[in-house]
Amino acid sequence: MNINNLFHKPVLLKEVIKNLIINKNGIYVDATFGLGGHSKAILDKLDKNGHLIAIDQDKESIKYNKIKDPRFMLVNNNFSEIKNILNKKKVSGILLDLGLSSFQIEHSNRGFSHQLNEILDMRINQESKYYAKDVINKSSRKKLFKIFREYGDFKNCKNIVDKILKNRIKNKIENTFDLKKIFFIKGSFRKKKNFFSRLFQSIRIEVNNEIGNLKKFLINSIDYILPKGRILIISYHSLEDRIIKNFFKKGILCEKIFTIYPFLSIHKKVIKPDVEELLKNPRSRSARLRVAEKNSIYK
Repeated sequence: MNINNLFHKPVLLKEVIKNLIINKNGIYVDATFGLGGHSKAILDKLDKNGHLIAIDQDKESIKYNKIKDPRFMLVNNNFSEIKNILNKKKVSGILLDLGLSSFQIEHSNRGFSHQLNEILDMRINQESKYYAKDVINKSSRKKLFKIFREYGDFKNCKNIVDKILKNRIKNKIENTFDLKKIFFIKGSFRKKKNFFSRLFQSIRIEVNNEIGNLKKFLINSIDYILPKGRILIISYHSLEDRIIKNFFKKGILCEKIFTIYPFLSIHKKVIKPDVEELLKNPRSRSARLRVAEKNSIYK
C-alpha cells in the first residue's frame, strides 16, 4: 500500500467548503477525519487564527495522518462524544461525513466490502469486542429480523434470517464469502450488488451503533455550535438521511420533539454530487449533504 496516496477523494468537497466556512478565524470540527481530505481543505480555507479539531475513532486512520499544522488537533474518539471533546468550547461549524474511507473499504482487512474475502469484523473502533461475526452467529431471530428490516430496509427479512439461522447451525459464518455463499440472488449483477451492499450495511450499522451515535451527536451538537453557526452532515442511506432531515426541518429526533427548532435548514433540497464528481468518484453517488444553521434563539 502506498502511504503517499492515502488522501482519498473527499465527497462533495466544494459544497462542503462553500457552506461550512462562515468565519475564517473561527473554530471548526471535522467529526469524521477519515484520511483527512476534508480537514486539509478546511485548513486551506481558514486564516491564521482559525482552528480545526478533527475526530476519528479509528486508530488506523489516525496513524496515517499527514497534516502538520499548529491550527490543527486530531482526537481519537467517537463523534458522539463531542460534548466531552469540546469541553464547553463553542465552534463556528461542524462537518460530519458518515461514509467509510477508501482505506477502510479496501485496505483495512475488516470485511467492510462484500467483494473481498475477509474476516467478518466491521469494527470501526478496533477496541470494541463486538464483531460482525458475532451479529451473524449469535443474534436471535428477532434481533436479526430487526437489523435487516430497520438498517437495510429489506422487505424479505424472513428469508434472509432463515438462511442465516439454517447455515450457522452447520458451520460458523466467519468470513465475508461464507456469508455471501448462503444467498443465491436471481437477476442482474446490479441487483446482486445492491442486495449485498444493503446486507453488509445493515450489519455494519449494528456493529458500530451508527444510528445511536448519530442521534447522540445531533443532541449534543446543539450546545456546542455558536448561534448562526453551521452543521453539515453527509449521509449515504435513507435511514440516516431521514433522521437528519426530520431534525433539521421539523425539530423531530425520534421520540423527542422540539417546539423551537435547534437548527434551520439552509437549502430546501438535499445537495447531491454533480455529474463531474460522479465521473471522478463513482462511490459518491449515494452521498447526500444537508446544511443547517444554529437557531439564534439557542445560545
